Amino acid sequence: MTSKKTVAAMLILMLVVVPTFLYWLNASYWFGVAGTMMVFAILAVSANLITGTTGLLSLGHAGFYGIGAYTAAMTATAWHWPFYLTIPAAGLAAAGVGILLALPIMRLVGIYFAVATLAVGEIIHVTLLNWVDFTHGPMGISGIPGIALAGVFKSGNLANYFAGAGLLIATVFAVHRLTHSYYGNALRSLREDDQCAQAMGLKVVRIKTEAFAFSCFFAGVAGALWAHTTQYISPGDFRFSESILILAMVVVGGLGSIPGALIGALLLVGLPEVLRPFGDYRMIGVGLVMFLCILFLPRGICGEVSAMALARKHLNAAWKPSQQLGWR
Repeated sequence: MTSKKTVAAMLILMLVVVPTFLYWLNASYWFGVAGTMMVFAILAVSANLITGTTGLLSLGHAGFYGIGAYTAAMTATAWHWPFYLTIPAAGLAAAGVGILLALPIMRLVGIYFAVATLAVGEIIHVTLLNWVDFTHGPMGISGIPGIALAGVFKSGNLANYFAGAGLLIATVFAVHRLTHSYYGNALRSLREDDQCAQAMGLKVVRIKTEAFAFSCFFAGVAGALWAHTTQYISPGDFRFSESILILAMVVVGGLGSIPGALIGALLLVGLPEVLRPFGDYRMIGVGLVMFLCILFLPRGICGEVSAMALARKHLNAAWKPSQQLGWR
């Protein structure tokens, strides 16, 4: 009963209380901020899968975010695909590119893997910036259709909000099921000692590639959501600084923790908006908060151990003796 009440309370807050409050305020700006929070929450959860759970430091996550955004934008504007087709297509495109680029670098470890992903992210960004005939270069792509369904609902703040909320819930559910399974334990074993895991019979390169593909898929979904909600994208949205911001969300929230990734996204997107009356000085406040979090909470605001204990206690995620291997 506790788990059902906890889940119901979180869903009611996200799907009823917050949109009702924002609609009552008629706050288009805050609807936009809420949408940005949900996009970066999806990105943080997806990055946490590869960096926090699997232990691979990725510095090119924004590149796959950009692939998803451009896939959705081009299929929606050129082929007039509806959003319920462009979003999964964006995820698959990002995952496909991720697999192709991951194959030659998956045997790298530590800082070498991080530098390789940095190079991959920069290759994607430079391609988006200079392939003018295909991506429109620095001008970007405008006129991207919003999230709407003929005869059911039209594009607007509420449609964007509920689309973002639905995709975020689906992402959290999928990653939660993945990490709270025996497959999730295999990912953590790679993080702790991949050579020992290989000696125990795990196919290390294959599992790392699969985790990287899952992470890229959800990054592509976030990119598609960004494209449809803002209706304009450009290469500047997917720079290296965005990858660092996503990584900061994961580290501040707690490596390996889904609640931590959500808290990190909420904090690092929402805090600059709350401090906006202070002008440029607001970034000093954001930096100070990040510094204090790292200094006094080195495992993050909600670290992996705390998050797993919370999930098993309140979300009925504890493994049972009769449980079979794999997904429950």
